[in-house]
Amino acid sequence: MLNILKSIPAADEKLVKELAQCSVATVHEALGQIGALDGAIKPLDRNMKLCGRAITVKCFERDNLMLIKAVSMAKQGDVIIADMGTCINEGPFGEVLAVDALAHGLAGLVVNCSIRDSEAVIRRGFPVFSVGLSVRGTAKATLGTINHPISIGGITVYPGDYVLGDADGVMIVPHDRIKEAIETSIAREEKETKIMDRLQAGERLFDIYDYQKVFDRLGCKEE
Repeated sequence: MLNILKSIPAADEKLVKELAQCSVATVHEALGQIGALDGAIKPLDRNMKLCGRAITVKCFERDNLMLIKAVSMAKQGDVIIADMGTCINEGPFGEVLAVDALAHGLAGLVVNCSIRDSEAVIRRGFPVFSVGLSVRGTAKATLGTINHPISIGGITVYPGDYVLGDADGVMIVPHDRIKEAIETSIAREEKETKIMDRLQAGERLFDIYDYQKVFDRLGCKEE
């Protein structure tokens, strides 16, 4: 098996820019409630956002060798998304790697473990989504994979998929559904804007969507 693959679907920069204008929650709902990573994976700072093509990484437990290699391979606008295994209390990514990533135009990092140097990473403005913070170091001794499918946050991610992150979390958009994601998200936002206008005018969400039918079907009894 080849540990490292380089031929993955190209990113459509125009569509990435359009997707970046959508919220994670909206895209998740618009695509039928798919693609949301576990809520434990959060932005290092609530103002951080990311959107880009996924470079997928699988590292050996407590080892960041493949993560360093992935940063060296990634192209401008790419998002590194890495399955670091079940050991979440190590910090395989810190300020030095963040500087490397920023210098080469990477769009962000998503990991299912902790990271270190959080104040410096926030100050430098590199978007990182992780499960926590830890100063514990990692080895650089064991091979993993780059640009193979990975499982992270309960979702399977394929190289070339699109990663969208904001204050609410992280969403994976399948590579072949990005146009659909944008179109349905815009339509959903327009619909919700009209709904909120009606709410501000005095109507109730319960009545607009006729949720009483659900209560009736369930046999709800009221005083």
